[in-house]
Amino acid sequence: MNKQTDSQFRVERDSMGDRQISSNVYYGIQTLRAIENFPISGIKPLSTYVDACILIKKATAIVNGELGCISQDISKAIAQAADEILAGKFRDQFVVDIYQAGAGTSHHMNVNEVLANRALEILGEEKGNYKRVNPNDHVNYGQSTNDVIPTAIRIGGLLALTKTLHPALEKAIAALADKAVEFQNIVKSGRTHMQDAVPVRLGENFRAWAQILTEHQNRIYTASGDLMVLGLGGSAVGTGLNTHPQYRARVVEVLSELIECPLEPASHLMAAMQSMAPFVNVSGALRNLAQDLVKISHDLRLMDSGPKTGFKEIQLPPVQPGSSIMPGKYNPVMAEMTSMVCFQVMGYDNAIALSAQAGQLELNVMMPLIAYDLIHSIEILGNTIAALAQNCIIGITANRERCLAYAEGSLALVTALNLHIGYLKAAEVAKESLETGKSLRQIVLERGLMTQAELATVLNLEQMSSIL
Repeated sequence: MNKQTDSQFRVERDSMGDRQISSNVYYGIQTLRAIENFPISGIKPLSTYVDACILIKKATAIVNGELGCISQDISKAIAQAADEILAGKFRDQFVVDIYQAGAGTSHHMNVNEVLANRALEILGEEKGNYKRVNPNDHVNYGQSTNDVIPTAIRIGGLLALTKTLHPALEKAIAALADKAVEFQNIVKSGRTHMQDAVPVRLGENFRAWAQILTEHQNRIYTASGDLMVLGLGGSAVGTGLNTHPQYRARVVEVLSELIECPLEPASHLMAAMQSMAPFVNVSGALRNLAQDLVKISHDLRLMDSGPKTGFKEIQLPPVQPGSSIMPGKYNPVMAEMTSMVCFQVMGYDNAIALSAQAGQLELNVMMPLIAYDLIHSIEILGNTIAALAQNCIIGITANRERCLAYAEGSLALVTALNLHIGYLKAAEVAKESLETGKSLRQIVLERGLMTQAELATVLNLEQMSSIL
């Protein structure tokens, strides 16, 4: 219901009474109450999450219009309003804090009200004239927060994966593979327990990282398959109350077309609405990726450490001055940033797991937190990986001489002598080399354990560092 006062305000009514609202805004009374109730973080809904909700509302409006549940003029007006929002208009009207009413009712009504009021304008009516287009009766026909929000999390996750994370992973994997080829003939010392180990190829380090990211991408693809199964059409508790018999299948079909993804209705709507397992599964795959990204970023920092007192086997591209007091200092900032983002993703994963188990009976009321943390995790990981590839990996250079010097000076080369002089004699040679400073080669020759020709074959760094 709407009562006009003056040009600056309108009055809207809900089940709790009347409230005055600025005539300029497109949200309504329920959004206003949420703004007042939840001044928590100042964090507004993610753009991708808004897109997901709007896409659902467009699909439902189209289908409800086709099925005669709402009139064609209202169906078209809602769809047009949705298209305008997807094109970038009215984005400042989605204002409810991410920490809000359980299940996401406040955000859901924010979406319904904005679409209703813009549809009213399209139809030549004033905002707030809900007799013509009502947020609940028309925009939300046959729907509930309880089936829309879990569907929006799925759609938002799929959009973020497609637009952000997967392209970034592909770019990083390609960059690492290029460096693997570039550095394939550079021999360096391996290290285990942060101690000298047998030689490896620098190129193989990068090839291993490319393989690790490829395997993580495959795991994420597998996990995201669960996001394509929708409980949309279950309405309040999974029974489909107040929906047309054809609505459930048709709305999923239309939504599939809108996002160009093969979605399907869940075999049991109640299960799809209650269980947060698909989100936990995807989040777990993201956490797993984040853990290896931390390891890779730490390796890059170690290998670049120095320039005088560290490994300095590689040079990460300097992208900004590194100190406010030490001139000429450059820090591995892209790798540092990567670790910080990954720690945040791991924290989000824990919050998602706790939220997922906190549902009761027919509803999980923690969905707003899951929505933000999951989609945000995907997007910041994707942005991070893209930045790491572009501003770091692509520009890495190798210090061939430093790598070779470490490889040749490593006591771990004695490992290659095991098969020829035995483990204990090899250990004695290593101990003497450490105490005297003599080379392994010199000590073996002095002891008459092997000939010069034999040593030349056994201590061949190129051969030792080749992967069989």
